[in-house]
Amino acid sequence: MRSLQGSTSPIDRTSQGIKGHAIFNRVLLAGLLSFVCVQPTLIRAEGFGPFPVRNFQPIQQLVLSMPGDRAAVLKKGVLDVRVELAETASIFRDQGPQASVTMKFETLRSGVFLRYGATERWELSVEVPVLYRYSGFMDGPIRAVERATTGLSPARNALGKLGYAFDISRGGRTVASGREGAVGLGDSTVMSKYQVLPETASMPAVSIRTVLKLPTGDEGQFFGSGSPDVGFGLAAEKGFGGRWIVYGNLNGVAPTGRIAGMSLQPTVSGLVAVEYLWSENLSFTTQFDYYSSPFHGTGTRSLDQGVTESAVGFSYRLTQHLLWQGYGIENLDFITGSAADFTLSTLLTYRLEA
Repeated sequence: MRSLQGSTSPIDRTSQGIKGHAIFNRVLLAGLLSFVCVQPTLIRAEGFGPFPVRNFQPIQQLVLSMPGDRAAVLKKGVLDVRVELAETASIFRDQGPQASVTMKFETLRSGVFLRYGATERWELSVEVPVLYRYSGFMDGPIRAVERATTGLSPARNALGKLGYAFDISRGGRTVASGREGAVGLGDSTVMSKYQVLPETASMPAVSIRTVLKLPTGDEGQFFGSGSPDVGFGLAAEKGFGGRWIVYGNLNGVAPTGRIAGMSLQPTVSGLVAVEYLWSENLSFTTQFDYYSSPFHGTGTRSLDQGVTESAVGFSYRLTQHLLWQGYGIENLDFITGSAADFTLSTLLTYRLEA
């Protein structure tokens, strides 16, 4: 007769399997809860800066709009190569005694941005954008969100049956229009940033920015203004509590020339951004942006009034040298009738170190 000592019955083996499976599930659940609930320890974590937003309103953006930036500069010899895609939905139906604006389209702005650390405190950069204007794909989702929240905007309700529209008229004469499906260069920019103050325990880092816009854009399709602009600005940043960084930008721009026969005036813009460092490789940022209008006296809100917007997004370091960012921009109601409806953007930045 075979001895039963040291053997295990099928029932015992099943019971052990169930217990082992239960232990595995508990360990897995504990790991997931730890990932969600426990904040990772920061090891030499560094902020990624505010998002490089600008005024994406399709006519106001023809004048130089200085993108959001941090005060810190690249180390000497370091080169950043950034590729950016920004999809902007614009809709306006603005009737005034002197002029009228009818727009319904989307613009895809793709830009290549090069940034180089010339010295320990001086940074140079250049950006070349390409613009594509078409009927777009965001009208349906935007309509669904508006119906579920505030209701359809008057402009979207009035232009609901139109797939594409672009017309600005003054005195009964069309002064600006652009065909659907147009592709062309936008105005390029050359930028310089010099850090005058490093960040200390009590003081923020501060940098001076200067920007020159070059008229490389297609003026006929209203992808460029046809004239150069000059901008000056300050950028500041300060960390708090190990995980929070506050950024601020204040800019002034002196435009030249005219757009569609309309005169231009100097503009001011600014942003305040707060970044939360979840880990060394991941952060979340929210920011508020304001842009004054380069136009005045046209009699339409969409041209004469400034723009107030908020942006929310993330920054995630995919590898040691590759950064992925994404953000959305929503217009606010502090100033109505002038901002682009919604912008969705994603960026990839690759860093080459000497």
